[in-house]
Amino acid sequence: MAKYRQGRINEEMFKEAAQIIRTVRDPRVSEAFVSVTGVEVTPDLKYAKIYYSAMRGDKRQVQKGLESSASYIRGQLAKSLNLRITPELSFCEDTSIAYGAKIEKIISGFTYTNDTPSEVSPEQSDAEENGDV
Repeated sequence: MAKYRQGRINEEMFKEAAQIIRTVRDPRVSEAFVSVTGVEVTPDLKYAKIYYSAMRGDKRQVQKGLESSASYIRGQLAKSLNLRITPELSFCEDTSIAYGAKIEKIISGFTYTNDTPSEVSPEQSDAEENGDV
C-alpha cells in the first residue's frame, strides 16, 4: 500500500475517533476530557494505535475506560469509514504535551544576556512576570 493512502487513512481515523470518543458514555472517559492527538494504522490495516491525552482523572482509569469502550469505538468507526477491514484498536497515552510544558518551564528559567544563557532565580522570574523589575 502506498504511503499516501496510509496517511489519508490515519487522518480520517483521527477525525472520526476524535468525534466518537466524545460520545462514549463511560464516566471514566467522558469526565476526563479525553482528546485524540494522533492515530497510527499498520500498513495491513489490522491494528491501529490511538494516541490520546486526558485533562482530568486518573490515568489508569481513563486507560481502562477507553479499553472497555474499544468495541463501541471500533463499531462506530466501521459505520463511518468505508474500509474493508476495521482495525483493532489500542490506546496509548500521549505524553508529548506534558513533556513540552516541562521543557518550556526549563527554558523559561534561563535568560540570555550577550548571547550567553544565565540562570534566573525563581524570585527574579516572579518579579519579572509581575512587572516589579
